[in-house]
Amino acid sequence: MSAPVEQRVYRGLNVRERPGWVMGMTPIQAAAVLLLGAPVLLAMSAGRWAQALVLLGTNGVAITLVVVPVRGRPALVWLADLMMFQLGVLMRWSVWQSRAAAGVPGPAHEPDLPGVLARLTFPDGPPLRGQGRVCLIHDTAEGRWGATARLTHSGVGMLSEAECERLAARLGNLLIAIGHREVVDRMSLLVRTVPDDGAEYDVWRAEHEDPRAPRLARRATDELDHTIGSVSVRTELFVTLSGTESALRRPAQAAGGGIPGRAYALYRVLDGVDDQLRSLGVRTVTWLTSPALAEAIRTGFNPAAAAGFTSHHLIHPDPAGETGLPMSDAGPTLVPSPAPRSYNHDGFSSVSYAVLPPEAGTVFGSLGPLLGVRTAGERRTVAIHYEVLSQRAGARAVQHNRFRNNVLVDYKAEKGFTTTATDSRRASGARAQESAVAAGHSMVRYTMAASITVPAEWNLEDHAAKLENDASGRFRLLRLELAQDAAFVSAALPVGIGLPRVRGALD
Repeated sequence: MSAPVEQRVYRGLNVRERPGWVMGMTPIQAAAVLLLGAPVLLAMSAGRWAQALVLLGTNGVAITLVVVPVRGRPALVWLADLMMFQLGVLMRWSVWQSRAAAGVPGPAHEPDLPGVLARLTFPDGPPLRGQGRVCLIHDTAEGRWGATARLTHSGVGMLSEAECERLAARLGNLLIAIGHREVVDRMSLLVRTVPDDGAEYDVWRAEHEDPRAPRLARRATDELDHTIGSVSVRTELFVTLSGTESALRRPAQAAGGGIPGRAYALYRVLDGVDDQLRSLGVRTVTWLTSPALAEAIRTGFNPAAAAGFTSHHLIHPDPAGETGLPMSDAGPTLVPSPAPRSYNHDGFSSVSYAVLPPEAGTVFGSLGPLLGVRTAGERRTVAIHYEVLSQRAGARAVQHNRFRNNVLVDYKAEKGFTTTATDSRRASGARAQESAVAAGHSMVRYTMAASITVPAEWNLEDHAAKLENDASGRFRLLRLELAQDAAFVSAALPVGIGLPRVRGALD
């Protein structure tokens, strides 16, 4: 009889990339506090108390704006973001309408997308192993090239703890393998629920229904279809892999240069990733063509459009995926000015969050409750964006983190302050992290995002509260106010956007 497997708890995941050195402040914040506080101290030392009180009132407000955090951002940053947001609303910069809706449609291959998606282009690469011409995703702002695949997976809800541990280990091996590649360094996993419209079942029933069936049997079947179909949901799973232009340039030139050369350089990595994805329980991996990616983006904005696409593919099958929705129609028709706390698009409303892991740690599969649809017709999504740092960048980051922790602990000991449990945990975590990187493991940056989408006429706040309740006790959800349009792209669209570039120690 085998011993039970203890489920692994993942701790120490929420380490800030730019932690504060002085009382939780960054060097820039500390310098601002010194500059603003120095006049007050000078006035007090000179006995000018009236001037000191005036300076304390004005500079104290400025110090508060610089230092006090408000939901993850300093108050001064919040104020600047709010002013820019309101300016965009007043000037109608944030209102977006598609060219087709305005009566001036552009070329079919040219994307027409709002917000941060406007920086993307979608050139077609050469055919990949009989799957058709894979659509490449070119992020012109960050200089990245990637591709997206649709996966089929049975899920982890019914797996044992031992099976979950094996999948977790294989996911770690996949990230290590990506870290050893020179071309790809980012991987994004996106899971989203889709209300099951029953289109596939209706087509199957129309083809197999016996016209001689008894009337009572037909009525019972119709009632079952109506009852079960109204609450049924399907799950879509996407993976996006991307690499930087600088990493692709040399292998792309060796493969002929241009877009085909970059595509061939990516294909060499995709071949190896396919097998590793299947080791995670993935049954099929289908790299998306331009029409397939356009449909994935379109259904992200408009979940109700999935029914028409499903029916069309069932009635007019296209195994190569060469025909379908043009990229010019992938985006929404109308996007009004976004609200500070939500995002409206094509008759639907969404709320997106950053998912923050708990200090106590988490286990494999704990994100599942965030996908548990509570009301028929709502759509939930969860996205995890990984970036595997190079060995050099990882070693530099862990050394910086260890040095910072040692300086703080030594300073507290020298001044007679007691070392807290948090300090000890961070110091031990920094040592363990440095040992892992020295042993050849990769250091991974990551972020998680979640969203919920409902029809525009529904009470959005009620459904957002249900998502927050499902995360309670497992994760902390940070509502990304004033940036709901960009947060929606990160949480609900399979284009690989969601992990900001960090300059400085990690470059």
